[in-house]
Amino acid sequence: MHEHVFKLPDLGEGAVEAEIVAWHVRPGDVVAEDDIVADIMTDKANVEIPAPVAGKVLRTHGGPGDMVAVGAELIAFAVDGHATPPTRTGRRDGADAPAPVAAGGGGRATPEPTPAGTGLWPHPGADAAPGRPHPGADAAPGRPAAGAPPATTLAKPLPLPAGDAAAAPRSAKVIASPAVRRRAAEAGIDLAQVPASGPRGRTLQRDVDAWLAKANAPPAPAATATAAGDVEGGPDVEDVEEVPIVGVRRVIAERMLASTRNIPHFSYVEEVDVTELTRLRQHLNEAGAGPHLTLLPFVALAVIDALSAFPQCNAHFDAEAQVLRRFRFVHLGVATHTDAGLKVPVVAHAERLGLSAIANAITEAARAARGEGAGRPRLTGTTITVTSLGALGGLASTPLINPPEVAIIGVNKALERPVVMAGAVVPRTMMNLSSSFDHRAIDGMDAAGMIRHVKTRLEHPATLFM
Repeated sequence: MHEHVFKLPDLGEGAVEAEIVAWHVRPGDVVAEDDIVADIMTDKANVEIPAPVAGKVLRTHGGPGDMVAVGAELIAFAVDGHATPPTRTGRRDGADAPAPVAAGGGGRATPEPTPAGTGLWPHPGADAAPGRPHPGADAAPGRPAAGAPPATTLAKPLPLPAGDAAAAPRSAKVIASPAVRRRAAEAGIDLAQVPASGPRGRTLQRDVDAWLAKANAPPAPAATATAAGDVEGGPDVEDVEEVPIVGVRRVIAERMLASTRNIPHFSYVEEVDVTELTRLRQHLNEAGAGPHLTLLPFVALAVIDALSAFPQCNAHFDAEAQVLRRFRFVHLGVATHTDAGLKVPVVAHAERLGLSAIANAITEAARAARGEGAGRPRLTGTTITVTSLGALGGLASTPLINPPEVAIIGVNKALERPVVMAGAVVPRTMMNLSSSFDHRAIDGMDAAGMIRHVKTRLEHPATLFM
């Protein structure tokens, strides 16, 4: 048996690190070559990592939410026969290691080797010889790892917190990241005593924090029972669920924070009479001559038409270079809700598409995003975004711009309302467009003019096809 160490390869696009989203294996599992062992995220694209060899998993490095540098050890296998030590990019001499496969993409691309000396291995041990993990990777519980900071541990491990005295040490091997092991060692905690709440029995940072909180907490005063039998006081630990912000949810949080912090938003809401448009849509759907139509493809056509008159809204703002890059093509982003969070797949060259084609393209983009099949090419490069909450759209909203874009068009719910027309109150189907613009690049007059252009096209739908 020999050890085969697989290091995180270069995933392209200049990425120097990636986030672990989920492990599909754990130490002791036996895998075949090309079995998926982990999900990794770079920027907004999920990537499935296949096993480069068949063998038994010896160890994995990092847990969900942990960042791994390109070239750092990711997983180690015990394999039969001779195994050539892998290079820094996770490749064996004379043969390419299996490349990561974009989730749902159906293809595999071999990553380019990472040049030596590029600074992509920030921690000691990234170049460790096969069979020897980097310092601290398998440090014994309760003992500082090699190279750890000066010892601040207690003279002996902390006793079991009150209420856990009956808890017995776990018989199985403790699964924890090097950072968690080091934290436990510095605090004098035996990880075998700590209840694990992570996937597949992994001990997480919050488990160590909860253990320390219990061990250091003063005795709680006796609680007073209420007439209903409840207990007055703070919530129990069991009543609080901590959900790690990882994967797409983390990327969304970072991008939305950057949007609100860096972009001076200017919001504009316009009421649109879509009575005639609704009748046209219903007629086309009943005729069955094309795909089922929602209002969104019509809005997309109106937005694309308006951009020809207001090209400054179809642009990227480069704050560092102080340049506004206007595009002659329209790569339309369609904000899509998925189980993993909000994604914005792109409909490329939407200006070339007619009604049926753009309806099909929007449906396909949304399906790919929800099916985890939208890799980086389908999630980047948008020049302007349209977002719709559909039947839950409410009356108005304030959508956040998807940087580096400078505009986002929000579609609200269409409702039948009483409207005064020619001195009479009549029922009309009304819908609000709630849009936001980057005030650094777009003046209020231009923003209002663009939305008024969209309004005119939607209220007179025949003009969409002229």
